[in-house]
Order: sequence, then structure tokens, then C-alpha cells
Amino acid sequence: MQAKVKARGTQPLVVTANRLRDGRVVWLGGGGIWSERVGDAAIFDGAGVAAGLSAAAQAEAEQIVVAPYEVEVTLKPGGPEPLRMRERVRVVGPSVLAPSVLAAGMLAEAAE
Repeated sequence: MQAKVKARGTQPLVVTANRLRDGRVVWLGGGGIWSERVGDAAIFDGAGVAAGLSAAAQAEAEQIVVAPYEVEVTLKPGGPEPLRMRERVRVVGPSVLAPSVLAAGMLAEAAE
């Protein structure tokens, strides 16, 4: 399934998805390489994002990623920063702890 390109202004865009193997958030970088770091993401203009979404659709067909879509960003010295809160949360990782992390924390507390 290919994501649709929405009409945008001049806001820079990046492409994100979830890696199918482990569910991690990934960002489409140069050369079609997927990275867990938003700083590695390729920056597209409004019309150019179609090429990124096409590469993402191919990666989805190859079962590398799932649900790719475009994200509006602002360009900062440290790299692109998503404008919307949803993607800002995706940049920093899960907002809940995995059960294994919780169990490890409980074991550490019990040992103290």
C-alpha cells in the first residue's frame, strides 16, 4: 500500500515508517537506507517527497517496513525536527516501558 502525497506548502518533509522485523520507528535516509535516527533522514521538498514515498512503498512491498508516511519537519542545527507531537514522541522512542524492562527494574529494586 502506497501512502498518498498530500498537498503541502514549502515545509520540508521526511519519510518515516516502522521496521517490520522489530516494530522500531525508522526514517528514510539517502540511498533508501532506513535509520533509527531522525538526523539521518533524507529531506524532501513538497513535490520531491513522492520519490521518498515510492522508495518506502518498495520497502513495504519487500516487507522491510510497514505504514510509511511523510512528516513535516523544521530544520534545526542538529537535524530535522518533526512539527507534530506524534512524530516528536516517535523520535524519542516508546512512551511506555516494555514488560522485560519493567521486570528488570523490579528485580533490581528487590535486590537492594
